[in-house]
Amino acid sequence: MNLTRRAQSFLTDNLPLEDALPTQMPVYVNSIVYLFGVTVLSALVALIATGAAMCLFGPGWYHGSRVGHFVNSLHFWSVQVFFAALVLHMVSKYMMAAWRDGRWKTWVVGALALGVAVFTGLTGFLSQTNWDSQWIAVQAKDAINALGVGAFFDTMNTGQVLTLHIVVLPLLLVLLVGVHLFFIRREGPVKPLERLGRHE
Repeated sequence: MNLTRRAQSFLTDNLPLEDALPTQMPVYVNSIVYLFGVTVLSALVALIATGAAMCLFGPGWYHGSRVGHFVNSLHFWSVQVFFAALVLHMVSKYMMAAWRDGRWKTWVVGALALGVAVFTGLTGFLSQTNWDSQWIAVQAKDAINALGVGAFFDTMNTGQVLTLHIVVLPLLLVLLVGVHLFFIRREGPVKPLERLGRHE
């Protein structure tokens, strides 16, 4: 069996078309708690778009021109929305016990994505190429060394920080979010606890 047939078989078994592109959703997803995940995704798209523009034109552009400064501000505020929605998404799903009914993989991948996002945010602060980033790098260096990972990650190494923030961590985060969405599409949205209780 070749790779194409294996991929077709995997998708057919795990993600049929009605799960991948549903035309109807359960009525309980009308609750606001189901919007937090979509807000995280929207902010992530804005982060990738504004971050790509900042990489393309460089720090002289996003610190020195009005348009660049505006894009830089959009990137900054997208980060704030991203983490606020991410925390609300995690807390609401925790309160709904989203790991039940065999959904623990979705929960674990989401928790891993949160950890990668936090580290991506740290490297983002270190990549600002301004006084703040230098101060944060000096302060974070001691904490990183105390954790015992200073030999692998140097907050003062701009090249290492930029590579992590622009290439490695975003790719890892997008991969984890993709797997998280795959599990959600395959298993459907988590049911509220009270609705589960009524059916029992």
